[in-house]
Amino acid sequence: MNKRTWWLMISIGLGVMLNPLNSSMVSVAIPALQEAFRLDFTTVSWIVFSFYISSAVAQPVMGKAGDLFGRKKIFLGGLLVAFLASLAAPWSPSFGWLIALRVLQSIGTSMMMAVGMALVRIHVTEKRASALAVLSVFLSGAAAVGPFIGGLLTSGWGWRAIFFVNLPFALAAFVLARRTIPDDPGREAGESGRFSLRAWLSRIDAPGAGLFAAGLILLFTGLLATGPRGQIGGSSLAGIEIATAGLLMLILFAVYELKVAAPFIPLRLFAGNPGLIRINIEFMLANLLFYAVFFGLPSYLQQVRGLSEFHTGLLMLSLGLCSLVVSPLAGRWTERLGPASVLRMSAPVITLGAAGMALLNPHTPLLVIVLILAAFGIANGLNGVAMQSALFAASPAEAAGVVSGMFITFRYLGTILSSLLTGLAMGGNFNEAGFRALGIWLIAAALILVVLSLGKRRSAEEETNR
Repeated sequence: MNKRTWWLMISIGLGVMLNPLNSSMVSVAIPALQEAFRLDFTTVSWIVFSFYISSAVAQPVMGKAGDLFGRKKIFLGGLLVAFLASLAAPWSPSFGWLIALRVLQSIGTSMMMAVGMALVRIHVTEKRASALAVLSVFLSGAAAVGPFIGGLLTSGWGWRAIFFVNLPFALAAFVLARRTIPDDPGREAGESGRFSLRAWLSRIDAPGAGLFAAGLILLFTGLLATGPRGQIGGSSLAGIEIATAGLLMLILFAVYELKVAAPFIPLRLFAGNPGLIRINIEFMLANLLFYAVFFGLPSYLQQVRGLSEFHTGLLMLSLGLCSLVVSPLAGRWTERLGPASVLRMSAPVITLGAAGMALLNPHTPLLVIVLILAAFGIANGLNGVAMQSALFAASPAEAAGVVSGMFITFRYLGTILSSLLTGLAMGGNFNEAGFRALGIWLIAAALILVVLSLGKRRSAEEETNR
């Protein structure tokens, strides 16, 4: 990559990293928030789930907005929203205000995530896999060090510090992005580069976006409330009812979108492109596997194995470090061999990691746990680059924003399903038998990835023979 591309990737990377950084960093601040606001764990856990749900909803919406009105505008606007939300959150007078600002922070970071990949798709024409590897380093690195940074800041300066730490990153990204991201007024902005609220509502398909948002919120909230005790409180039956209502609303959304001339999400594009559907399903499964380990294993190590928070954090670093090391290699391999070949390498590695999870017992050496984490980290590094490359190959440039936004929505669907699966396996309390059951479920998900990767190989071979 040339110098201009490097600076472009750094400015995009500094922006998109704020989403995984803030989704992982806050998890270690939950006890401090419980004490500060005098709330129980179930209530405080909304600080995590509200971020996931609003991110899943906002990213396709903002991806569509970027396609229509200019991706640079959306990216810079996202940095401004994230900066202001992070600046105001520490002064929240109540937990309700903190949740509202947390949602606003999620929307701002989602604006950058949604158009960040699209900017790479549009403006990086050579060595795109290497550029995606750089982006993956920012994303994986932020997720990997998030819990460590969150713990360090919270223990030293209190929970407010996890919001203040965003400010220098957002400011640096804004300055760089203004200089390095090329102007793109968008298809609907007009010659002046400006657009009105009426243009937003008419061109973005506000009824479709509303149905989509309401359906996803109900579906995800219902899924999180489903389980032995409910991940966010309530009964399992109520969770099923809420999730069913969300699913019905999404079906209504699909029927509506197929009838309108300018749909919010081009479902016909997805229906006519099996490769696009498959890569989104693969991304969902990969994130289900990764986040089941990312959030589940620390609780297992502390509650079942009796390790301290410090030693647990040291063990978890192997997950992030392996992902960081592998991501640049994955970029080179993807350019040389193609994304299908890299995904074929990843699938058996993550299957071995899932098998190791299922075989854990109280006497398993810590070195074996490090190797299990390394397997998931390696697979995450490979998947992060190869799946995005496969997505770009399967999607048209004019729909890059909304397609990228949907791609990230499937990431959060995988994350939320991992939480549901962990709750079902554990029955409300972390224990050896429950963790073994979780490992078996993860093996099943990993084997599906193996099958899908073999399907990619057959498709690639057929294409070559033509």
